[in-house]
Amino acid sequence: MSEPRDTDGGTRRLPVLEKETDGTAPPRPAASDAEGGPNRRFWSARRVPAGVVALLLLLLAGAFLYDVVAVRTGRDALGWRSELARQLAERPLDDTWVLVGAGAAAALGLWLVVLALTPGLRKLLPMRRTHPEVRAGLQRDAAATVLRDRAMEVAGVRSARVRMRRRKARVRALAHFRELDDVRADLAGVLDDAVRGLGLARPPAVSVRVARPGRKG
Repeated sequence: MSEPRDTDGGTRRLPVLEKETDGTAPPRPAASDAEGGPNRRFWSARRVPAGVVALLLLLLAGAFLYDVVAVRTGRDALGWRSELARQLAERPLDDTWVLVGAGAAAALGLWLVVLALTPGLRKLLPMRRTHPEVRAGLQRDAAATVLRDRAMEVAGVRSARVRMRRRKARVRALAHFRELDDVRADLAGVLDDAVRGLGLARPPAVSVRVARPGRKG
């Protein structure tokens, strides 16, 4: 820290903090220190299924409520409710339509339970957390595009296709020159570095396949 001193104008210089540089960068925190919490998958809000179910229940409850109020005011019950009550009273439990209706209701209920217990958003890959209050994700298509662009930088690769999954990335490349084994080795190394550079919480395993382009005609 520089010492304050008087100048000719009677003013005093403010103290200035001087950074001590020894040519080395400050130490970075360890990976365990930088982790901000568990890297779980993102949960979908399920707005569309919830909205559809709520709308159907609202319409059904409104129809029954209207009919009940109409009966209480001295009007006759609607034909569909009278027919429904009669069918439910007369049809046996082993009737085909009863079984079909029960199966449809059970399937709908199971579907809603699955939606409630699964996170969804399978196309969004969670990234490593470096702060407890910040979460980030990467779209599968964006990750596949990055890997494809890196694959095209390898000498000998003519074209490449990437199929990205949560646990595995399948890369199919066509090489028009160089030995296939050499291209495959270079491609595997480049893609491994690219996957680590994505910063994903669970880096997918990379499967590389290299072939020659087919002959025309």
